[in-house]
Amino acid sequence: MKLKTKLTVGIGFLFIVILVFGILGITSIYKLSTNTNKILTNNYETLVYNNNMLKALEELPDNKTAYTEFENNLAKQENNITEYGEDEATKLLRKNFEELKLQPNDSSNYREIRQAIQRINNMNQNAIMRKNDIAQSTASSAIFWLTVVFTILTIIALTLTVNFPDIIATPIKALAEGITAIANKNYSNRIHLKQDDEFGDLANAFNIMAEKLDEYEHSNLAKIKFEKSRIETIINQMKDGIIGLDERKHILFINAVAEKMLGLKEQDIIGKYAADIALTNDLMRRLLQNDNHTELKIYADNKESYFNKDVLTVSNDAQVIGNVIVLRNITPFHELNEAKTNFIATVSHELKTPIASIKMSLDLLENKQIGNINDDQKQLIDSIKDDSNRLLKITGELLNLSQVETGNIQLSLQPCSILEIVDYATNAVKMSAEQKKITILQEVATTNVLVKADKDKTAWVLINLLTNAIKYSYEQSSVTIRVEHESNNLKISVVDKGVGIAPKYLDKIFDRYFKTPNSISTGTGLGLAISKEFIEAQGGIIGVKSSLGKGSEFYFMLPS
Repeated sequence: MKLKTKLTVGIGFLFIVILVFGILGITSIYKLSTNTNKILTNNYETLVYNNNMLKALEELPDNKTAYTEFENNLAKQENNITEYGEDEATKLLRKNFEELKLQPNDSSNYREIRQAIQRINNMNQNAIMRKNDIAQSTASSAIFWLTVVFTILTIIALTLTVNFPDIIATPIKALAEGITAIANKNYSNRIHLKQDDEFGDLANAFNIMAEKLDEYEHSNLAKIKFEKSRIETIINQMKDGIIGLDERKHILFINAVAEKMLGLKEQDIIGKYAADIALTNDLMRRLLQNDNHTELKIYADNKESYFNKDVLTVSNDAQVIGNVIVLRNITPFHELNEAKTNFIATVSHELKTPIASIKMSLDLLENKQIGNINDDQKQLIDSIKDDSNRLLKITGELLNLSQVETGNIQLSLQPCSILEIVDYATNAVKMSAEQKKITILQEVATTNVLVKADKDKTAWVLINLLTNAIKYSYEQSSVTIRVEHESNNLKISVVDKGVGIAPKYLDKIFDRYFKTPNSISTGTGLGLAISKEFIEAQGGIIGVKSSLGKGSEFYFMLPS
């Protein structure tokens, strides 16, 4: 039976109860009212008329108005004859009263008049008793049937009251419990309702939904477990140390490299608060400090190794849900850099002696005391001298680079023309620009272009910036060198229209060994770091502005 049918039956039954009880009650009350009305209208009024006539008869013949009073009540009685034999008694009363009116002083028929009135009274009194018995019988019958009907309806209504709410409440409760279980991801829960109604249909639909969710959950769970296992394998195969933290700084995972560096096992610290571990672990304490992109010296792989700390923020819908600490192993770069520095210092030092000997020999050759030389010989000597001077200059630059690597930068600060530096740097990269058909533009917004700086190191920085700009610019584009005053500084900018740099890499672009993921350079990532040290050693600042896909602007400012 459908739920709608059950509700219709229940409400319909209540309607029938009200209708039957109302009709029965109204019918019984109507019968009682009719019987009572008959007693009052027919019999009681006759008694009143007869009493009035007896009273008037007592006042005859002295009171003349008594005849009129008797006549009026007799007339009313004649119009209110309701009982059997009452008509003959009334006619006899009329006859005797007419005889009395003809002989007012003859009281011989008073007795007949009183007997007639008494006879009428007896008839109506008996009628009242009979009709009262009928009314009592009607009332008793009505009470009996009303009691029977009330008892039956009460039993039925009580049965409905007890059982009908369960018809609605039980399936609703089962559905509510099932929905709560699904909300708690208990997809194996099912609702069992043996009802052929809307609730049964809803329970079947719910079970189908739960079955689909269960299948989906198990399918996704298997995929998630597989992906988790694969990610863990990849993380453990990486040579970088990786530590994952949740938003409350509890440890989620660490890979094998990080385990060795920390001297801890993953299973011993998973789920623990990182700050608690830092109380007894110096390296963890350093990792939790807010000094991002810090170079750390750590004993690993049975030797002193160098790592660059990088903290990545993990977010979901702009809400931070954790952090990943990455310790990138830069030891090979350090070793290469150290070897390169030693090589440069050694070669530069060793080259100075033979070059000085060559120059001394050239001076001797030019001395006329030794002998005269012809024009061809003079041209060769001049050529050898120019090459020697160039070798000395290159050697000096190599020594400067080794000073940067060792942190012992030697500066020669003196007033110099920034335009000469710009022209020198432009000529140095001219060939590279022509190969990509890139135009180098100069925008000089000031006439006072003298700056106190180390000319060679500043030129080296500008050449490095131009080289990078050309490398990352599109073919047939342009690179602009802009010179302008800003406060008390002279600002030199190199602006390109190349691939640009993502905002998240801008604060790391001047770090040693750092290269952006889209880098096309095969170098070690030291150029910008050395440029920064050259500029800052001169009391200046260096920076970058960039938008991905729109180009970059590298600039440095020196006191003017």
